[in-house]
Amino acid sequence: MVYATTNRLAKLPVRHRYDDMADKEVSTGGHTIDITHPEKVLFPASGITKAELVDYYREIAPIAIPHLAERPLIMEQYPAGIAGKGFFHRTVPDYFPTWIDRIALRKVGGKITEVIANDAATLVYLAEQNCITLHASLSRRDRIDYPDRLIIDLDPSTGDFGAVQSAARKLKALLDDLELVSFVQITGSRGMHVVVPLDRSGKFEKVHAFARELAAVMVARYPRELTIEQRKNRRGKKVFLDFMRNSPAQTAVAPYSVRAR
Repeated sequence: MVYATTNRLAKLPVRHRYDDMADKEVSTGGHTIDITHPEKVLFPASGITKAELVDYYREIAPIAIPHLAERPLIMEQYPAGIAGKGFFHRTVPDYFPTWIDRIALRKVGGKITEVIANDAATLVYLAEQNCITLHASLSRRDRIDYPDRLIIDLDPSTGDFGAVQSAARKLKALLDDLELVSFVQITGSRGMHVVVPLDRSGKFEKVHAFARELAAVMVARYPRELTIEQRKNRRGKKVFLDFMRNSPAQTAVAPYSVRAR
């Protein structure tokens, strides 16, 4: 199993390490990052600070980077902590240091430059920028139009996580019948991602069509439990099989990424 988040953030022995400090320098991977307002509380209920978020991403980097390397990222930032307003930031700001890796991608009417996290220093810098959650592309830079993973997002309509687990087992059984390797990834929220590694021989259009057919077969087999209905008010208590992530410019929460919860 591949887990998107862990309890390490809450367990790190760094609580109050940076209390009463205006700034803090963190050195890793040959770069030194200034951490401003390390005492800022990002998670009010638990008291977790920006310094602890930085330490989490620095410590988890050896495990997380293999899942992030060479993938364009969208940054989910909360300058005032999760009690305040957050936003998704796709474009790399001009003030980001030059050593931060990035990629220029095509979009309607031009290009957009997105960040790539290939090292611990980048993760630390993004945490310094109050980036709590990383959303990663399903493809890598060298073959950006060819995804290396297919994702079906299992989204519950109620708080019944058992229904999500049941849906995941049923989907895995179908994938096993098709002789496709699959893994479950906890998203850190209410649902699950079922991930199928791909050999990058097909473009997004082909993968999207297959994911849609896969979801349709599942709904046909289990119509009382599963749905592909886009409108939430028409799903009832069914688990929603979201196949739409398998499209260009779409992302999924990266493994080991912290959630704004």
